[in-house]
Amino acid sequence: MQYEGAWRKPMRADAARNIEKIITAALECFREDGPNVSLKSVADRAGVGPATLFRNFADKEELVLAAIERQIKVKVEPVAEDALDNPDAAAGLVEVLSAVMQVANDEHHLLSAVAGRRQLLVGLAGKLIESMGVLLNRGQEQGTLREELRLLDMVRLVAMLIGVGDTVAPGSMAWLRYVALVEDAIRTHREPRPLPPLEAIPEVDLPL
Repeated sequence: MQYEGAWRKPMRADAARNIEKIITAALECFREDGPNVSLKSVADRAGVGPATLFRNFADKEELVLAAIERQIKVKVEPVAEDALDNPDAAAGLVEVLSAVMQVANDEHHLLSAVAGRRQLLVGLAGKLIESMGVLLNRGQEQGTLREELRLLDMVRLVAMLIGVGDTVAPGSMAWLRYVALVEDAIRTHREPRPLPPLEAIPEVDLPL
């Protein structure tokens, strides 16, 4: 599903600048104040009035989705483009998974604001998923990725990895362990190696 918002439509340069300021402010506010940040706080940080914000974003969800889309475009899609040039498609696919997890880690509060609506994220990441499909097919042709894997498996693995963010401290690199486990699962062969460290669930030290 492709999510349509006001920020996707053709607009004047001044309107585009306002949208950029609002999205930047939203990213900063969510990082600092958590998922329950108010739209007034975002407008104040952006230096625009509430009317300007609501002219471009109908509600908080639409603003959050626009911010997520920008982070995917800026921080993940360039990694995917480089991965498509990597002669080792399996390594390129793991690089993309790592880039997604870095964004999910950096924008934990932003993702929390749309918890339960993951289908909207799939619509935003269409180009990224297409790149993953190309890498998957190449890796299977190269014999480095499991032949029975399908693109839907990769989409679900990404969703599983993002879910790790709910069990680790924001800002930690605990997700590296789970990307490594996924890499071991999707490759046809992986040399033995130690896993990245296991971190306890924040504030709950379970005997795992």
